Amino acid sequence: MKKNFILSFILLIVTACQSAPTAAPELPTTVIPQQTASPLPTEIPPSPTALATSTPQNVKISAKDGMTQLLVPAGVLTMGGMDVYRENDEVPVHEVNLHAFWIDQVEVTNGMYALCVQAGFCRPPRLNSSDNRPEYFGNPEFQDYPVVHVTWFDANSYCQWAERRLPTEAEWERAARGDDKRNFPWGDEPPNQDNSNSLNLVGDTSRVGSYAEGASPFGVLDMAGNVWEWVADRYRPDYYAKSPSENPTGPPDDEVFSNFRVMRGGSFQEDWVTLRLANRSFLDGPRSAQPTDEAGFGKSSAKVGFRCAADGT
Repeated sequence: MKKNFILSFILLIVTACQSAPTAAPELPTTVIPQQTASPLPTEIPPSPTALATSTPQNVKISAKDGMTQLLVPAGVLTMGGMDVYRENDEVPVHEVNLHAFWIDQVEVTNGMYALCVQAGFCRPPRLNSSDNRPEYFGNPEFQDYPVVHVTWFDANSYCQWAERRLPTEAEWERAARGDDKRNFPWGDEPPNQDNSNSLNLVGDTSRVGSYAEGASPFGVLDMAGNVWEWVADRYRPDYYAKSPSENPTGPPDDEVFSNFRVMRGGSFQEDWVTLRLANRSFLDGPRSAQPTDEAGFGKSSAKVGFRCAADGT
């Protein structure tokens, strides 16, 4: 998923000397279909993966949805693109101090999301299908696969229901990068069939946690490939030049010119340039806190999911 062509117009307003990031093709807005009688889980699904080397001090299991959460300690993140393929919205490289936080070990699954739908707190995904599977959400075969066709509004609602929140863009990058300057969560080796669902080798989503070799320094899985992940921040291409040095949360509402929300991590279709952990993309978010029509919720895609985070203790 590339950057949207509207950036060129935005950047003319923001700065005359910064060139626009690569544009992304706009995804079509879809409509929520009538839900079929697909079986949905009534109990918390088991966490699909856990680190054998983890200790009780840095791992906990959510009582709400069964998600394994990993503690990322407080530290300093060197944030931004540091290779020749960096784009204009990935610079300048800068250091940010981050508090400790918890991050979901894997992406939120269909089975987990179904619990929120059943509780009446979340809207169903806009489509029950995935990219190449006509029956996906609600199909027990894909219960442990990442939920897709959810807007930023839907992802944010789920994290609230699960007593967590969406990670900030800086938190996401620290969870993926750790304390060094690697280009991918697992290091600097290019993506392949052993470390990520990428390069369109699978052609659709994979069961979460399937690529142990792709773990980040903190043990977080699927941070490159499988599905793009919504984060909390609004998108502004020059934000890194203005970002605060401690716990940045993205530009405030009055400093952005669109409803774009940041996405990170790339999907099963992306090549290694897009899967670089510094890469930033975006898609339309909600037009208001309480949208009044379907278009107002923003856009979704068969290639976009999410994970949640929480403040550290």
